[in-house]
Amino acid sequence: MRPIVRFLLRHGVTWDEFSEISKDMYVDVAREEYGIQGRPTNNSRVAMMTGLSRREVAHVRDRLLDEHDSPIQRQGNRISQILTGWHVDEEFTDDNGQPKDLPSTGPSASLSSLLKRYAGDLPHGALKKEMLQLGLIKESPDGSLKVLQRDYVYTTLDSEIVRQMSVALHDHATTLEHNINPDRKKPARFERMADNARISARSAKTFMKLVESRGMEFLQEIDAWLSTHEIDESNDDTDRQVRLGVGVYLIHDDSQKRQRL
Repeated sequence: MRPIVRFLLRHGVTWDEFSEISKDMYVDVAREEYGIQGRPTNNSRVAMMTGLSRREVAHVRDRLLDEHDSPIQRQGNRISQILTGWHVDEEFTDDNGQPKDLPSTGPSASLSSLLKRYAGDLPHGALKKEMLQLGLIKESPDGSLKVLQRDYVYTTLDSEIVRQMSVALHDHATTLEHNINPDRKKPARFERMADNARISARSAKTFMKLVESRGMEFLQEIDAWLSTHEIDESNDDTDRQVRLGVGVYLIHDDSQKRQRL
């Protein structure tokens, strides 16, 4: 919890605010995962499990039922999908597998057709403007568009980068919880790490460059594999869909004291 609390305090999140978020998760998990015969748990049982009053449980439940993903969250996800599609979709890559420069409009192999395929219901004009402002694409004098980056890299602390941080923490914690759950029905998920506490601080920059280079190569390979196995939204596919992926992160601990667990 220490790095999480450090982040929250740095950005002005008080204990009361964090308590409200935690309360939401207690109620949500208790309702959704401890019900009987697939139905949500009733308020009385949620109150008994969580230690909250039934009135608090009802209030949180109503708030959770009213929440939806914000347009900002959906836009961040869609931009990542657009960039991936531009780099791996055969319609938008050349014979060498490199992303093509695309005309702005056209029935095929154009920015408009790319956005139609990967942008969902988000407004295409606003997405194009946002990608230009973020430096993800460049417009040539003839009107064609060149993609400059494969990844959507956030440079300021906005709601999207906070969401991405929460996704990373959630995904890692989910894998750890699955692996140590004695009642799990499925095999353990891959979760490994390589670290060494006796490395000279002078080697940190070299190691960071190594991880950034090799890590990005690995993730691009994984990203390409996932894209080729993605279900086409236009198909009426009855297979159950799951979210799959891999997370890679750098370990850099320069603290001199050991925390007691």
